Amino acid sequence: MPTQDIALHFQDARELARAIRLRELSSRQVTLHFLDRIERAPALAAYSEVTAERALAQAEAADRLRDAGIFMGPLHGVPVAVKDSIHWEGTTASGGSQSRHGAVSTRTAAAVRGLAAQGMVILGKTRMTEFAFGLSGQNPTQGTARNPWDARTARAPGGSSSGSGVAVAAGLAPLALGGDTGGSVRAPAALNGVVGYKPSTGLISRAGCLPLSDTLDVLGPISRNVADARLLSQLLAGPDVDDTATLALPAACFTALRQPAARRPGAVAVLAPQAWPAPLTDASLQLWHQAQERLEQAGFTPTVWHPPVSLSFARMADDNSVVLAYEAYRYYGALAEDPAQPLWEVVRARIAAGGRIRQADYEAALLRRHADMAAFAQAMQGVDALLMPACDQAAQALDAEDTRHAGLGKLLRPANFLGAAAIALPAGFDADGMPGAVQLLAPAGCDAALLDCAAALEPVLSPVSRLPDLAAWGL
Repeated sequence: MPTQDIALHFQDARELARAIRLRELSSRQVTLHFLDRIERAPALAAYSEVTAERALAQAEAADRLRDAGIFMGPLHGVPVAVKDSIHWEGTTASGGSQSRHGAVSTRTAAAVRGLAAQGMVILGKTRMTEFAFGLSGQNPTQGTARNPWDARTARAPGGSSSGSGVAVAAGLAPLALGGDTGGSVRAPAALNGVVGYKPSTGLISRAGCLPLSDTLDVLGPISRNVADARLLSQLLAGPDVDDTATLALPAACFTALRQPAARRPGAVAVLAPQAWPAPLTDASLQLWHQAQERLEQAGFTPTVWHPPVSLSFARMADDNSVVLAYEAYRYYGALAEDPAQPLWEVVRARIAAGGRIRQADYEAALLRRHADMAAFAQAMQGVDALLMPACDQAAQALDAEDTRHAGLGKLLRPANFLGAAAIALPAGFDADGMPGAVQLLAPAGCDAALLDCAAALEPVLSPVSRLPDLAAWGL
């Protein structure tokens, strides 16, 4: 689709940056356009806080710098949204919880400083699952972001970075920054038909973010395409003394992001179906087979990859839950055990369950994680990326017990346990017109190769551009 035929709010971030750089648009014009759309679509509930005044001040500063011939970075003047768990001084960081209502940040996260240093414009904070503890995206206490692909039925927006996924899918932001501890960037991307990239642990500093699990937490972008996700990650990646996880990655992992390379068809393998940690519905299985057929027709015929016997994806998903819950309880257990705290009871129970995990079981899971990471890296030699399903079903109607989307976790959590690079890519639509997705995984530190493969597969997996009908939302 030619760029001139794409509405401003559905253009990718790099195209917006180009238009600003060439003075075809000003950052203020672009920012006002997005702020107007956000104001007209409160029913989508993508944002928990819109920072219109600050955003316009940032946009005007970006324009003044441009007029002086100064560009802070390749996305200078481009708007972006950030998850409610990321501190930005003077704004609320509630973590999606009423227990933190009115908690105004007194510091700014390293990632937000990085966005500002690149001359980007922050539109506001996006809604999320309470304390990032859930993948459906449901939040009945603060409000649930609305999946824009169905105006009649309230379907799961994907979590925990729910508002970030909805904002990009509905053209309320060209880019958004989320967090992924057990699939929380990839789930909203998958259910909203956009791209969600979970970098290797340590690629982007988490300093200044509300924690869930020190072992597993990462920050990552949700975007319209792989190239935008790569560029934003490249701009934010780097060692940070305030986040020791960033000091463990070799420097080459950061620098390789700047050098995209073409990947041969044999660079991708596909996880054997018998190793999938969850079965797919018939509709999703049909989308999976259609994706395989498109890959074969394009010359990509992935070899079937059988994991080593010790590397069970189902067991890794369970182990990830053990580590996540144990560490989350250390942060939020006191809140969960206090009946006076206004927590959603589903999340209260999930946090409280972490207090019943024995330290010995937690430490055993960490030992298995170390062994699994080494085994995965060894078994993936000669393969740049591993293709597998991202979701067992498209977004379904929300359910009060929040159990309908349990399969998401089983498919997405293994990548977190491996500390791996992972990305969710759109891969067609089911009979109800809801998006489907696949994901690619690569061993920790192999982000550049993963993104190269994702860029090669992206146009094959989703050859026809489709956008949600937003008329019911007033857009």
